[in-house]
Amino acid sequence: MLLLPWHGLEGGPAELAAWPGGTAAPLVALLLSGARWWLWPVALLLVITAPPLLRGRAPGGLLVATGAGIILWTLAMGEAIGLRGLDWHWLAPLLGAPPPQPSLGWGALFVLVGATGLFASGLAARGAFGADAFVAFLVAGSAFLLLLFVFGPLFTILSAAVYEGDRFAPGALVARVTAPEAWSLACLATHEGCGVVWNTLLLATLTAVLSTMIGLFFALLAVRGGVRAAPLFRAMTILPLITPPFVVAMALIVLFGRTGIVTTFMWDWFDIPRSRWIYGLPGVLLAQVLAQAPIAFLLLDGALRAISPSLEEASATMGARRFTIFRTVTWPLLKPALAAAFLLGFVESLADFGNPLVLGGDFDVLSTRIFFAIAGARHDPGRAAALALLLLALTFGAFALQALWLGRRRYTTVTGKGDSGIPAPLPAGLKLTCGLVVWPWMLFTAAVYGVILVGGFVHDIGRGDMSFTWRHILTAFEVEWRDGFALRGSAWDSLLTTIEVAAIAAPITAFLGILLAWLIARQDFRGRRTLEFMTMLSFAIPGTVVGVSYVMAFNVPPIELTGTALILILCFVFRNLPVGVRGGLAALAQIDRSLDEASATMGAGAVDTLRRVVLPLMRPAIITALAFSFVHAMTAVSAVIFLVSARHNLATVYIVGRVEAGEMALAIAYSTVLIFIMLAVVLGIEKGVGRARLGRRAAPASPGLRNAPAAAPVRAGA
Repeated sequence: MLLLPWHGLEGGPAELAAWPGGTAAPLVALLLSGARWWLWPVALLLVITAPPLLRGRAPGGLLVATGAGIILWTLAMGEAIGLRGLDWHWLAPLLGAPPPQPSLGWGALFVLVGATGLFASGLAARGAFGADAFVAFLVAGSAFLLLLFVFGPLFTILSAAVYEGDRFAPGALVARVTAPEAWSLACLATHEGCGVVWNTLLLATLTAVLSTMIGLFFALLAVRGGVRAAPLFRAMTILPLITPPFVVAMALIVLFGRTGIVTTFMWDWFDIPRSRWIYGLPGVLLAQVLAQAPIAFLLLDGALRAISPSLEEASATMGARRFTIFRTVTWPLLKPALAAAFLLGFVESLADFGNPLVLGGDFDVLSTRIFFAIAGARHDPGRAAALALLLLALTFGAFALQALWLGRRRYTTVTGKGDSGIPAPLPAGLKLTCGLVVWPWMLFTAAVYGVILVGGFVHDIGRGDMSFTWRHILTAFEVEWRDGFALRGSAWDSLLTTIEVAAIAAPITAFLGILLAWLIARQDFRGRRTLEFMTMLSFAIPGTVVGVSYVMAFNVPPIELTGTALILILCFVFRNLPVGVRGGLAALAQIDRSLDEASATMGAGAVDTLRRVVLPLMRPAIITALAFSFVHAMTAVSAVIFLVSARHNLATVYIVGRVEAGEMALAIAYSTVLIFIMLAVVLGIEKGVGRARLGRRAAPASPGLRNAPAAAPVRAGA
């Protein structure tokens, strides 16, 4: 209020020269000059609360009312009075004709943070959240951020569903939601396609099932299979994760298109006719499974490593066979991770539009229909909003089914007791089944990435010109030393901006996701399930809808962010947040609460318990959140294509531009560079953060094993 500019500096830091006047004026200066008289309630609320707060005797009810009042009044006045003056005309009798008001700045931001702290302190003083002000502030702050950057933009665009042009028409929503294009079952009786809802549901279900199954087979072989190629599994399954999705689609076309490499080979040698089978459900499904199986593997790999082998050894001691041990002990304990992998695969398939756009053909899904309703020739935001509502309904259904399947059972395996068990080996039949799936899938993945890696170093792989060249790499990333060091390539600006934005967004996403998972799993408070649902909502929204909603919500006051790097960072943080939350919840489901209770008994507060007990045991989940957040920030296109600017362009948008210009080889070359950069960063994250060690012996178990080596000591903070 006293120092920081209350409004945003549209002209940049140069406007600070006018402080404490002009556009850089703090709130106190604005109030004393009469320029923003409608903000006096904010100052008065703080003045009323200050004396009892300084004496340490502020009643909880007063703090709650003050914090909520400041937040609501600041945002309401910022929304009501914009760049054209009064936007809420029904307030004219109260406010008259106030002058135009720019967006909120750093001063308003810090006041809102302080008001959130007052609100949380008041709740804790009234006994909420176990009277822990730290937990109360985390919950209140997280909920406020989710409302502002997830629900706010969503409400902005979905409000268009009840408008017909500029006219409020609730009946239009009913007509759009029940339209035949969404629910038609004509495909069951004719050769016409089914409605986009059925197509989307079928694709998402198949993608989730297949990606979870493949990820499970990889994890079983890597952790329990005793194969020497386990490090290769991790490398191969990371590759699809670090590739822009439309690049995989292009590689599939090069391989299986009508003139593709495999198609031509099958025609020349086996007289199998050329076809367009890759365009439609099979091609989109193949591309999505390639992208989602690595996520399932990363989740299930960590869950398998955390399962206590002593439970399996106890079952073996009682005479159970290997398959019985797997079916009755290992499989039930994997349920939380399996549910998380399925849910993430399902929701990510719903939100994907890059693969259906490239490979969909006549197979329409909700995300592509929404994209064309917004960016197509017929701009119809109302129709796009209605289709987005249907997409959200599918996500809610998946979330409910996951909760129903898990039920109220507990899946704890990591406790404070010593654990010297040996992991049980896979049953022979299951190991053979895993191998029959894993090895062909690895060969197929290698073929797809072979096309991507080779395509950037030949003249034109799409037309069969396979002669070697450096031309595409030099066009994108040329470096000159003529008059000093200079980056001359056309792709340098977009690459450096992408790395900077991803490097900022990834740790924020991981930290916030793990923190939210800890709040949901370890703290008991009203609205806990609501908070969990709020964190998952952003994953269900198609990227195109996210991008357009951010443009609509943050293009005008009270929060104006378009054209800045901050809007890209915020978009990535809240778009990728569910991965950190779900991974953290799966990890916490296997860590006994008694560890937290023991820490509290020894006098440690919530902060120390989280830092010294919980986080060291959650390192696999932290690695997953960091890696996924960075990779998705580097490869996202559907959301950010609406948010980039000339000053802040991103790599994927640059690649899309090259594809539209017909420069396929240049696009593949840039994608190859991105793959190597992201692979190096992901491996660096894993090396730097480390892996949790749970004191397990690595030797495979065998019934009747004697004289086993002593277990390594448990290192809780390792």
